[in-house]
Amino acid sequence: MSGSPTYGRERPILFSAPMVRALLDNSKTQTRRVCKPAQDRRLSFVVEVPDPQERGQVYNGSHFGDEEGEFQFACPYGGRGDRLWVRESFAIEHCVEPYQRPPHSDGRPILHRPTDDIDCLHPLWKQAHYRATDPAPELLYEQAPTGGREKEIGVRWKPSIHMPRWASRILLELTDVRVERLQDISEADAIAEGCATGCMTPTVNDSGSAIYGPGGYALLWESIHGAGSWAANPWVWAVSFRRLEVTQ
Repeated sequence: MSGSPTYGRERPILFSAPMVRALLDNSKTQTRRVCKPAQDRRLSFVVEVPDPQERGQVYNGSHFGDEEGEFQFACPYGGRGDRLWVRESFAIEHCVEPYQRPPHSDGRPILHRPTDDIDCLHPLWKQAHYRATDPAPELLYEQAPTGGREKEIGVRWKPSIHMPRWASRILLELTDVRVERLQDISEADAIAEGCATGCMTPTVNDSGSAIYGPGGYALLWESIHGAGSWAANPWVWAVSFRRLEVTQ
């Protein structure tokens, strides 16, 4: 890896519910994201392709180059020391009654909202429920049916892409960034991705010999990126990190 990272920068990153749970129990310390040279080249942090034999190969209409400096791409997730705040599916609960307390006291983020209303004697706050780990809350929503407004009780989970920064409960610090082919992942790396069965699962052919094919991590990858995405073997950013404690 080469280049000088910009320490302390924060960027958002999306994770699915199973991966959020793996982050929370510290079984996930790596993630792989498809490298997109046309987009990534414009950013600031540079990672060098480690294997000289890969130089000159074409990927998505771009090449990694044959000369020094031609095979470098900027990582959109940052470099060592930078941070990623996790976006996950969520719902927001608002303070709606006097002296109502936030529903959770487990250290999760709370947004306190100031008010200029002198008649408002109770604090205003917002707090998130997380779909990956929380039971569905019964929240009060306003809906607008024909003929007027009514109240609706239930939950409307929002997609992770819409999570605001203040509601994020998981903060990751990058410890390493590499560029590699997807199928170059090792068994240890697959387990660090939060996949208990690793990346290769042994099976037995008709002659009784053990053969290896895509296993747990390959199935996980295809569940996210679609059929055939493992066999396509794209270039990926292999990002390692540690989870930081989030304090209020």
